[in-house]
Amino acid sequence: MSENTKKSTSEPPIVSSVNEYNERDHPDDESLTLPSFVAGSGTLDRLVDTARDYARAAASDNTLKAYAKDWTHFARWCRMKGAELLPPSPEMIGLYLADLASGTGSSPALSVSTIDRRLSGLAWNYAQRGFVLDRKNRHIASVLAGIKRKHARPPVQKEAILAEDILAMIATLPFDLRGLRDRAILLLGYAGGLRRSEIVSLDCGKDDTPDSGGWIQIFDKGALLTLDAKTGWREVEIGRGSSEQTCPVHTLEQWLHFAKIDFGPVFVGTSRDGKRALEARLNDKHVARLIKRTVLDAGIRSEIPEKDRLALYSGHSLRAGLASSAEVDERYVQKHLGHASAEMTRRYQRRRDRFRVNLTRAAGL
Repeated sequence: MSENTKKSTSEPPIVSSVNEYNERDHPDDESLTLPSFVAGSGTLDRLVDTARDYARAAASDNTLKAYAKDWTHFARWCRMKGAELLPPSPEMIGLYLADLASGTGSSPALSVSTIDRRLSGLAWNYAQRGFVLDRKNRHIASVLAGIKRKHARPPVQKEAILAEDILAMIATLPFDLRGLRDRAILLLGYAGGLRRSEIVSLDCGKDDTPDSGGWIQIFDKGALLTLDAKTGWREVEIGRGSSEQTCPVHTLEQWLHFAKIDFGPVFVGTSRDGKRALEARLNDKHVARLIKRTVLDAGIRSEIPEKDRLALYSGHSLRAGLASSAEVDERYVQKHLGHASAEMTRRYQRRRDRFRVNLTRAAGL
């Protein structure tokens, strides 16, 4: 083992078979156990189960799925190269990163952001198995720095959905229950600057369901959303619009009324005929599909091919649209989107006046 690689005292057994670890996508379930010197009891066993539940809730389902795929891919790569998966070898991981960046064989070269994400996935997986992967080790850090220097490019940003776009999009929806729900999704997501996962994770009230990501309170002047965000709980205020046809709060009230929803998930599936609300919460992929479908139906950016148009828009287009369209002080947009810095907010603003503050003139030139 490298001198820069550390192991915990509860180190799992090292085996030569990669496949055994390849199958363990969620090792935290097994690694959280009682110490060998503590006698088990019913109370302690229940606490172990509780601790495992909390460990599973430490990251979102999408993050855990991505980390599991990262581990599976790396395990397969090690097997093909005849290398041991455990303990972590900074030298082999450096070679793995170089392979991802060069795109050898039939595999295409990955972007810098994807490679960085893969490395984070490996670090997480190793941690669950009782190892520490030192990302600052020279065999990893120097290779990654070289990849970023040679291949890094500005991030590809999704197109912003502006106010006129969202109005055209909701105009394409039918006037049945499903159409009312999808209007509420688009308008609430746009006015709240919400991520698609935040939209579908909303409940009517606090603690309605175990998988809730927040809840909604409706007042005379608007709606208050309490969200379990990446950086902790935050509140998002959504005021009422200038007309009922475009008001996200009014549309939400209409959906909840006609769908007869007063408990549990706010946005659920509907029956095939679109006339009855079901109990199951919508998947966040529904939001992405809804945005792409209504963008096409509304004829937005019709001057470019359909395939290119679909690639331009995603769930983040709603957040970018609010940041780009709201003509208010930047700090209010930053708070609304839950960004820790103004620089992050500016990345979402597609048409801001970059020269509104002219430091050249302010300096006397």
